[in-house]
Amino acid sequence: MTNPTEQQPRSDAGIATAEDGVVILEGPNGVAVTMTAQAASQTGASLIAAARLAERQIAANGEPEAS
Repeated sequence: MTNPTEQQPRSDAGIATAEDGVVILEGPNGVAVTMTAQAASQTGASLIAAARLAERQIAANGEPEAS
């Protein structure tokens, strides 16, 4: 049984937009991060690498517990 106050992973994706030469990443609950193009590119590559690793972990260990 999971703790109701424990944070659970989100299944909704953030949305990235470009305005005036910067990238704005908006997420759930009003979260927003403004980055340079280079920082956004590096963040995107890091997110893809982490997502691929997480997918391999799920394949090896089974689906994570649903909330």
